[in-house]
Amino acid sequence: MSIGQEAWSTSSFEEETGNARSLSDRSGFDSLTGIYHSLHQLGENFQIPTNHDLDTASYVLSQFPHPDHAESRIALVDLATKQQLTYAQLSRSIRALASGFYHALGVRKGDVVFVVSPNSIIYPTICLAIFSIGAILSPANPINTESELAKQILDSGAKLIISAPEELHKLKQNEIPILLTTRNTDNSLSIEELIECSDPVEFRQVRIAQSDTAAILYSSGTTGTSKGVILTHRNFISVITFLKWSVYATSSQNDTFLCFIPIFHIYGLAFFGLGLFCAGIKTVLMQKFDLEAMLDAIEVHEINNIPAVPPVILGLVKQATKLKCDLSSLRRVGSGAAPLSKELNQEFRKKFPWVELRQGYGLTESCAAATFFTSDDEAKARPGSCGKLVPSFSGKIVDSVTGLDLGPCREGEVWLKSPTIMKGYLGNKEATDATIDPDGWLKTGDLGYFDEDGFLYIVDRIKELIKHNGYQVAPAELEAILLSHPQVLDAAVIPVEDEEAGQIPMAYVVRDNSELTEQQIIQFVATQVAPYKKVRRVSFINVIPKSSAGKILRKELVLLSKLQLNSKL
Repeated sequence: MSIGQEAWSTSSFEEETGNARSLSDRSGFDSLTGIYHSLHQLGENFQIPTNHDLDTASYVLSQFPHPDHAESRIALVDLATKQQLTYAQLSRSIRALASGFYHALGVRKGDVVFVVSPNSIIYPTICLAIFSIGAILSPANPINTESELAKQILDSGAKLIISAPEELHKLKQNEIPILLTTRNTDNSLSIEELIECSDPVEFRQVRIAQSDTAAILYSSGTTGTSKGVILTHRNFISVITFLKWSVYATSSQNDTFLCFIPIFHIYGLAFFGLGLFCAGIKTVLMQKFDLEAMLDAIEVHEINNIPAVPPVILGLVKQATKLKCDLSSLRRVGSGAAPLSKELNQEFRKKFPWVELRQGYGLTESCAAATFFTSDDEAKARPGSCGKLVPSFSGKIVDSVTGLDLGPCREGEVWLKSPTIMKGYLGNKEATDATIDPDGWLKTGDLGYFDEDGFLYIVDRIKELIKHNGYQVAPAELEAILLSHPQVLDAAVIPVEDEEAGQIPMAYVVRDNSELTEQQIIQFVATQVAPYKKVRRVSFINVIPKSSAGKILRKELVLLSKLQLNSKL
C-alpha cells in the first residue's frame, strides 16, 4: 500500500482514537493521540467505493442520471457559444474519445497526456476519456510561457499533447504528437474530429486499479520550484464522493453552477471536471473570468452557485452593486484556493445578505479537500475560519520546534491525513519524504489551529510561497531568473499584501551599478514567466540579509517592505 493510500474504516478510526471517551464531541480532538477527527459522517449512500479495480471515469459515469433522464438533463453550457451538452451526449463523447485515443492514436495505460487549454466545453470530456483508458492526465496553465510548458512536458514524460489552437505556437519545438481541442485551418487532427470518427461501442475496457496514477498536477509544494503532484484514482474517487455528499447536503439537483475556475487547477478539476457530474448538476462554463460577463451570466442563466476565489469576491463587493445586475438567483458563493480575510467576508455579507458565503481549505496535495462549512449559520459565526474537517479526514496541529501535537486554540503547522492525500512528488523522493511522514501525514506548511468546536483557522503560511490571485508563486523560481541578469549580484523575493490580488511578488535586488532600473528588472522577469508570476515591485538594497547557513531572512525583508510602504503614505 503506497504512502497516503490507507484504507479507511470504522475499525481503523477506533484504533487511532484508542479510547472513545478521550474524543471530544465538540472538536473531534483525541487527547490521547493528539489527532483531530472529522465529526461528519458520509452516510450509507455516500460511502467511498472499496473495490480495488475502479477508475475515476467509470465511477463518474456510473453516477450520471438514469438513461431516461440523461437525454434531457443538461450537463454543460458554453457561455460564449451557447453550445449545450446533455449527460447522454457527454457520456457518448467520453466513450468515443477514449476509443479514439486507444485505437486511432495508440494511447495506452500509463501514458502521460499533456493538456494545455483554457476552459472549454470539451475539457471535461478530455479528462474523463484519459482516465477511462488508464492514461495519466497532466494539465497545464495556458498562460505559461514556452519554456515553462517545455519543462512540464519533459518532467511529466508526456507521450501526447492536447492543445488549444491559440497555444500551438508555444509547442513548435516539441516532437511529441499534438492533437488540437478544436478544428483548425492547418488540417491538424482535433478532438472534435476524433470523437466524430470513433465508435463509443468499440471502447476497450482497460483494467485500472484505484491505486494507479490518474494525474500529475504541477504545484510548488511546500518549498522550492514547481513539482509534479501524483494523484491516484483513489484520490479522485474519494474527493468526488465528498463533493457529491456536500452538494446533496447543501444544494438542489436543479441548481445551476457557474464555472470560471480553471479546470487545469485542482479546484476546477475536482469540482467542474469531475465532481458535479456525480450530482446531476448543470454547469455554465466560462473560458476565462470576466466580472461583467459573470454578472450577466448570473442574470441570464439564473445562476445559484459560484465556487470562487477571494479576488472574485472582492470584485463583487466593489463593482457588482455599481453595475446594477439582477443577482437575486444567487444563493451561495464558495471561496477557496487562497485565504479569505475576515474583513472581506463581512463586507460581502453586508452587500449580499441573501447569499451564503462559505470558505473551504485544501491543497493540490490533498486533491483540493480538507475543511468546509455545511451551513451558512456556522460560516457567519466564524468569518475567519475555513470550516471543519471533511468526512474521513484527520488533522494534527504540530509544534514546529518541539514536534509535539497541540490541542485546541494552539497554533502550529497543519498536518492532514485522508484517502485523498497525494502519492508523492514525481521523481522527487526527497521532497516527498519531507512532505509526507512515514505514517501518511501530509505536512501542509500552513500555520493554523483548531478551535474548541473543531473549526480550522489558517493564521499564516509557514512555507514561502506567494499566493497571487489563487495561484502559487515560488520565490526560488523568480530569484533564479533575477540572478541570471548580468547586472544583478544578489536577489530575494518576498510577498507583499495586495487588496485585489491577495499578495504580489516584490524583489529586493543587489545591483552592480546604479543604472539598472526597477522597470528594466520587472520587464526582464516578465518575458520569462506567466503573467501571475511577474515581479510587481522592486527595491534596491546593499546586502540581502541571510542566516549563517546562507538562508535568506525573508521576515526581515517583509518588515523592511512594510516600513518602506508606510514611509510613502
